[in-house]
Amino acid sequence: MEPMKPMAPMKPMAPPDTGWWPAGLSQPSTSGSQNGVRYAFFPEQQRLAIEEDGKVTQYATGEHRISGVSQSQGGSGVGALRFTSQSGDVDLASLKAVR
Repeated sequence: MEPMKPMAPMKPMAPPDTGWWPAGLSQPSTSGSQNGVRYAFFPEQQRLAIEEDGKVTQYATGEHRISGVSQSQGGSGVGALRFTSQSGDVDLASLKAVR
């Protein structure tokens, strides 16, 4: 029986991918991904950026300060996303796409 080999050191975590949202937006206060859709919220510009299948769409958030995301049961893609704000849940369909 051979002795066990020593454990290899862990690789450091890769930094988050910050290059997918449009230029001109500040640092997001929250960002993440769920089921192949990425999102980032930019409170200074009142914008929510959503990336799906390589296409980025920006939404005007108005007074909503996005802090999280959820997905409806059985849903998939952008249309199934709901965002959490200080006023409660916000359906993506209720936000106006800009640009």
